[in-house]
Amino acid sequence: MIFIQNKPTKLTDKPIEIASKQAANASVIWMHGLGADGNDFVPVVEMLDLPHVRFILPHAPYRNITRNNGYEMRAWYDIYGLLPISREDATGISESQAAINALIAQEINRGIAPKRIVLAGFSQGGAIALYTALRYPKQLAGVLALSSYLPLKNNLAHEKTSANQHIPIFMGHGVDDDIITMETCQASLAALQAQNYNIVWHEYPMAHSVCMPEIADIKQFLKQILIDSTI
Repeated sequence: MIFIQNKPTKLTDKPIEIASKQAANASVIWMHGLGADGNDFVPVVEMLDLPHVRFILPHAPYRNITRNNGYEMRAWYDIYGLLPISREDATGISESQAAINALIAQEINRGIAPKRIVLAGFSQGGAIALYTALRYPKQLAGVLALSSYLPLKNNLAHEKTSANQHIPIFMGHGVDDDIITMETCQASLAALQAQNYNIVWHEYPMAHSVCMPEIADIKQFLKQILIDSTI
């Protein structure tokens, strides 16, 4: 296998923003999966229809993906082979972490407290949401990891922050997922539980996708941590 050397990249495309008519007092930064872009979850966000919440849907930069013979596509980091993972792109993951940290800083500058900010994502995007949130130095509101996994999980114990030790984490996965298998996701679940994280776990009769029952559960989760909770 030939490994592709990616150059450092930044989020140069302006993220999509979707906000309710009411003034925002919370933000959800939602990362798409490999090969998609920020438009991918616009229909889901519109179905959630949450008051006082601003959704930020960034576009990952283009990268040459080793697993796909170097084909360039939007990606949060390179993929070298099939899952379960034998080698991970620590540099790309760190670059995306920095990019999402910059989006968090942007929302803070717009008046949203860190504890009112959720990181969410699907597949690769969910991996970046987990990776970034558990290392963020200030308390965040929660994490959504959809059809995803915990990247660089062996590093978590010495890189995690106490600020987000008790962050609510929603993990949803399809029992028929053949892209990121249930086995891979459950290994991540076990790693998180071993570090005493609070996981809300859901399984759905679907492949590598989302479904209406999951969207309903996501809405309930976000409502609980952003609307029903005390600001």
